[in-house]
Amino acid sequence: MKVVVVVQARLGSSRLPGKVLLPLAGAPLLQRMLERVLAAREPDEVVVATTRAPGDEPVRELGRRLGLRVVSGHESDLLERHRDAAILSGADVIVKVPSDCPLIEPAVIDRVIATYRAVTESVDFVTNLHPPTWPDGNDVEVMPRDVLEIAWREARRPFEREHTTPFIWDQPQRFRVLNVQSDLGRDLSQSHRFTIDYAEDYALIERVYAALWSVERPIFSLADILDLLGHNPDWLALNARWTGHSWHLGHLGELATVAARPNGLIWRNR
Repeated sequence: MKVVVVVQARLGSSRLPGKVLLPLAGAPLLQRMLERVLAAREPDEVVVATTRAPGDEPVRELGRRLGLRVVSGHESDLLERHRDAAILSGADVIVKVPSDCPLIEPAVIDRVIATYRAVTESVDFVTNLHPPTWPDGNDVEVMPRDVLEIAWREARRPFEREHTTPFIWDQPQRFRVLNVQSDLGRDLSQSHRFTIDYAEDYALIERVYAALWSVERPIFSLADILDLLGHNPDWLALNARWTGHSWHLGHLGELATVAARPNGLIWRNR
């Protein structure tokens, strides 16, 4: 069973253009993020999936420089891009990890994949996002190739194509979905935002890298990050205005398993 992580990346972000090439500890953000993904032990391969746009050539060059396969595909159809990556790499299992997670914990990637390996015959999709309990920016979604193919053939709504997996996890009556909850003893998904969509996110992430990254220890842990923020609680205020912000909010009327609540989102039918 070949397990392949697909990291989708492009330079045309509308909220923070060029974010994947912003500098972190002397290298592009995407490189630092990929180093953390490559530190995970469970994946057999990591593939970078970008667009065919000439402007995304720096992403292709970075992927090749790191010795990774690179797929160039549709700009907004991420479902198709993931399928292309599965075909190119000969994957049996695809793991979706977005490129806007530069602080992703390798051990979280390993835990979600290991959970899938343990229940392969009884589930169709393993995630740590429904409901989320890890700090935002530790997104890991695992699906077998045949389930990805079903979604690719049948998904019709634009947000299902753009966000890759909603066609699967939003139909619990059809697909067997398993969620991996945080083992941190508390839900940090609404209080700790480690993803990058806005300049304020970059301000926090840059401080974390400046404090923790070193040549001798390039892969610092989630525990290190939480300890650092525990000693600098004011840092969390840097991007607090975006905590809980999610693409789901724009599609609540179309999603069967996600609804609004006063302080964020609620996942139902689980």
